Amino acid sequence: MKALLFLCLASTWISAQVPSNCTQAIVGIARDWNTSHVTLTVHEKQGRHWKPVGTSWQGRLGRNGLAWGRGLHPLKNNPAPLKREGDRRSPAGIFKIGGAYGYAAEIKRHPRLPYRQLTPRDLWVENKSSPDYNRHLILDHDPTSDWEKKAQMRQNDHAHSLKLYIAHNDAILGGRAIPGLGSAIFFHIWRGGGKQSTAGCTTMAASQLQQLIARIDPAQKPVFILLPKTEYQQLHRIWKLP
Repeated sequence: MKALLFLCLASTWISAQVPSNCTQAIVGIARDWNTSHVTLTVHEKQGRHWKPVGTSWQGRLGRNGLAWGRGLHPLKNNPAPLKREGDRRSPAGIFKIGGAYGYAAEIKRHPRLPYRQLTPRDLWVENKSSPDYNRHLILDHDPTSDWEKKAQMRQNDHAHSLKLYIAHNDAILGGRAIPGLGSAIFFHIWRGGGKQSTAGCTTMAASQLQQLIARIDPAQKPVFILLPKTEYQQLHRIWKLP
């Protein structure tokens, strides 16, 4: 029976392997689908084997836990819920990692990692009826309309003063966003010293985020792997996870 279950699971998920050219991964493991707490670890591939880099640290997820996101894994035949706009769940699966954004003129980062200093004209569109849904826009004027002001990435909010893009439902790294499946997913600084959950992002202490951004190397094709513990154990061999 266990062998049959494994074969069925493998046939569903076989196309979701970590890309063969990926040699850097952030792995987040949650207790279950409904927790907002996560343990994070950086792994790098040495030859054919994944090795943890440094020690693990704690982060926070969406208030309602996790839901399957849209990334490098298939979405068919999933028993858990799918990520939706406004569901306050963090997307689970395998995702590319993009550039960094922040309020400072410059930050400590890998030389190959893109960084943009945010201005009042930088927007991230979360309106699912917009053709620019889940995209970064730079206006040629100061925001005037209500939707422009609401979409501003710079809100004088310390929690969002530094962030790293997670390519869920991606419209930035060569993907195509599907309206309503969730937008604006980032790593950023947690609130209340980790006492508060999020609307769907993955947060951590500022010092941990700074270290992470300093290490992420686009040449290593980094990914973020976020899963509940049981799913991580079931899919570890099938997905060739760290």
